[in-house]
Amino acid sequence: MKLILGNNGSTLVLITLLGILSCTAPKEKERENLPARDVLERTIGKENTNHFKFQLEENDTIPDWFSSQKKEDKILIKGNSQIALCRGVYDYLKSECKSIYSWSGSKINIPAELPSVNKKVESPYQYRYYFNVVTHGYTTAYWDWKRWEKEIDWMAIHGINMPLIGGAHEAILSRVFQKLGLTKSEIDQYFSGPAHFPWNRMGNLNGWDGPLPDSYFQKQVQLTHQMLDRMKELGMSPIIHAFAGFVPKDITRIYPDIEVRELGWGGGLPLENNAFILSPDSDLFIEIGTLYIQEWEKEFGKGEYYLADSFNEMDAPLSEDPEVALTELSGYGASVYKSIKEANPDATWVMQGWTFPYHKDENGKLFWTPERLGALVSKVPDDKLLILDLANEYNHVFWEIDPSWKMYDGFFGKKWIYSFIPNMGGKVPLNGKLDVYASIPIEALQYENKKNLVGFGFAPEGIENNEIIYELLSDVAWRKEKIDLDSWIVEYNIQRYGAFPEGMKKAFDLLNESAFGTFTDHPMHRYQFRPYKKPEGVEDHATVHRSVKFKEAVGAFLDNASELKNSELYTVDAIEMVVQYLGLVADQQLLDFLDAKEEGEPVTLEETMQILLTMDRLLASHPNHNLQKWVDYARKWGDNPNEKDYYESNAKRLLTTWGGDPVNDYSGRVWTGLIRDYYVPRWVNYHQGDGQSKEDMRQWEEQWITTPGVSQIIPFDDPLAVSLEIFNKYKNNID
Repeated sequence: MKLILGNNGSTLVLITLLGILSCTAPKEKERENLPARDVLERTIGKENTNHFKFQLEENDTIPDWFSSQKKEDKILIKGNSQIALCRGVYDYLKSECKSIYSWSGSKINIPAELPSVNKKVESPYQYRYYFNVVTHGYTTAYWDWKRWEKEIDWMAIHGINMPLIGGAHEAILSRVFQKLGLTKSEIDQYFSGPAHFPWNRMGNLNGWDGPLPDSYFQKQVQLTHQMLDRMKELGMSPIIHAFAGFVPKDITRIYPDIEVRELGWGGGLPLENNAFILSPDSDLFIEIGTLYIQEWEKEFGKGEYYLADSFNEMDAPLSEDPEVALTELSGYGASVYKSIKEANPDATWVMQGWTFPYHKDENGKLFWTPERLGALVSKVPDDKLLILDLANEYNHVFWEIDPSWKMYDGFFGKKWIYSFIPNMGGKVPLNGKLDVYASIPIEALQYENKKNLVGFGFAPEGIENNEIIYELLSDVAWRKEKIDLDSWIVEYNIQRYGAFPEGMKKAFDLLNESAFGTFTDHPMHRYQFRPYKKPEGVEDHATVHRSVKFKEAVGAFLDNASELKNSELYTVDAIEMVVQYLGLVADQQLLDFLDAKEEGEPVTLEETMQILLTMDRLLASHPNHNLQKWVDYARKWGDNPNEKDYYESNAKRLLTTWGGDPVNDYSGRVWTGLIRDYYVPRWVNYHQGDGQSKEDMRQWEEQWITTPGVSQIIPFDDPLAVSLEIFNKYKNNID
């Protein structure tokens, strides 16, 4: 600013004061015009947000921190990032106002007299990580910007600052393939349908349920711009996909001398859908990897974290000589990193680490020994590699082995993130050990050889389920000590339902001894599988937790209905629990039906199908578990009826047959629409003789997938009353 000064000293003082005011006033205004405020206005409403003042104190300190203090009639939230400010408000709403914001709804309760507070909280982690590669098939595949905006807001107020996203990977990769000289037809045959992109990205398949409509890539790029702009605005550090070596088979037409290895995956797909990979140490791998990042950054700007997994669930081709094999692995790692570094020297290579502790070679021996993994990462600078240690509950509960971070020497000094996988396939049943989620992360935090632990997170394959787990884990990310689960559950109940009656304590004690005291990686009901009896001596399909304690837990939960009936979230959770219990009743009846049918006895499915249809109608009052909503998201991507029908069929396929018999029914959603239109008719057709052979069943399933539309249903006027009534009717069916 240029000042013209007079001879009068007072003029100088006045001008100086005006200069100060002109500089400081806008800054104060900017503090109130923060992206964090925009998030809160969208989530809790403008009126509620006005109870808060914000002070952003940006500096180089990490990790994030926030403080909250009552100042006159406002709550002053200070923090060193936009995410910290969002989390600071949510922490106040949770702890002082007993409120909650969740996928199935919110309960924001700010009293007229704001509760006093004076606290400071610092996360022990630089990064709070979120998403799995396959979440972007099982949940987000067809989301539009409106739904993505809502999810980014959910991330922000829960304190998440590092999401893994798809990042228009296919659109950018297609541009790279074109530059290499591949034809449109060759490229079209490479990409799968959008719901199956994650497995295309990981080298599990090529071309399954494609080709894509021509308009898809442009829309994918536009959506990614919106997502990245918002994440950048909030200071998030998204992880995006890099080139991991997977190419169309026809790449050999252009490079006839290049070695391309065909991959095999256990998804039951036809051989023509097998993927192909370049050797990571080939010059072409580095060339394509560099070109990919250059093309991505030309479109979206500079990236920071790039995910590349060339050996996910697969053996690396190695020499039989152990020493030579280690040298080859170090070369592979150096090449993958080089393909990123050549385009962006400041970028960090990200790899998934969940496969390392359990992946066995053809002889049943651990493939990724500490020596081999150490060799793979040995030539990458410590600050340029980030390992996502995803499946800590699997090591602890399911596989009963040492955690990866102990097995692999604190991951050799590279940066790493401690994480869980609370869900497989987007399955709905209540499942998972709450006490494990609340307690074991502290073991890594206090581990003397943890070295470069920089983050904590959760990587569910599908979301909008088991909401208590995600609320718990988002709190863990801001704690330096174990969470006392009993007291946390009390607070959670008051936040979610408005009260914690004595009967609710009994319900959660029983839940923690049953559904939330067990860990099943693929909890599914019998009615969700094809109606065939398993051979004698083979365990039946049903894997949803079944016990008298779970039945008693549901009953104890429902005993609070008179006191909590005005809570919408209580009704939502009551519906889920009753539907799960009824599913167990239906499962047993179906097993009895199959036994009787095999013996040639007269049988009927009438009562069981009525139970399933009642479950379906109850779920029509659930905000998330709905096939019609899933289909609507998919159809919006189409520009004409044919495209809309294609996207719908791809979305339906993922939920049902997926790709073939080994993964048929894998996703297993307990959703309104899916029960009445798919599971019930499949059993009825079998009983009536129309689906006796597997080939007949496959044809029926394919016809359902490719026939547009979902039947209509009218929800119950009082779903809570119906839940109580039907539970009481069948409460003696499980003992």
